[in-house]
Amino acid sequence: MINSYFKINKSKIGLKIFRPSFNKDLRGNIWTSFKSEYFNKRKFNHDKFTFAKQNTLRGLHGDNSTWKIITCVYGEIFAAIVQNDKKSKEFNNHETYKLSDKNKLIILIPPKMLLGWCCISKNSVVSYKFSYEGSYVDHDKQISVKWNDPNIGIKWPLKRPIMSARDKK
Repeated sequence: MINSYFKINKSKIGLKIFRPSFNKDLRGNIWTSFKSEYFNKRKFNHDKFTFAKQNTLRGLHGDNSTWKIITCVYGEIFAAIVQNDKKSKEFNNHETYKLSDKNKLIILIPPKMLLGWCCISKNSVVSYKFSYEGSYVDHDKQISVKWNDPNIGIKWPLKRPIMSARDKK
């Protein structure tokens, strides 16, 4: 589907991938990262940004109720999204994407998906937008799966990632 803001594709495991249109001139560029009518008309009620250094790896994490929108607003990341719904025929299947300030990809991730990503540029800034009912499901109540779980088989573009203690388990 193409409109004036986004080209939208659906993935095999249930993601929506948005490629925004943007205008560029001698000053830089401008683009739309969010317009509610294109994001399942959900109420997004929480934003976060994360800064990462090269070789930092975050995830795989998720929960059963939160919708997420992610994009990389500075630098470049390698993102892996895993279908974690045991009722899905795509359970444990994953898709990977490179998100960057150059390609401006935006991914809408439904509940019951795990997200992990690593910084492949010198630094990166990733924007998250969350939609959930009630309280935010924080790290202590999220589903976590080891980043290199052999049942999933993600081919990460780094050998020795920098991780938190939680992600090393």
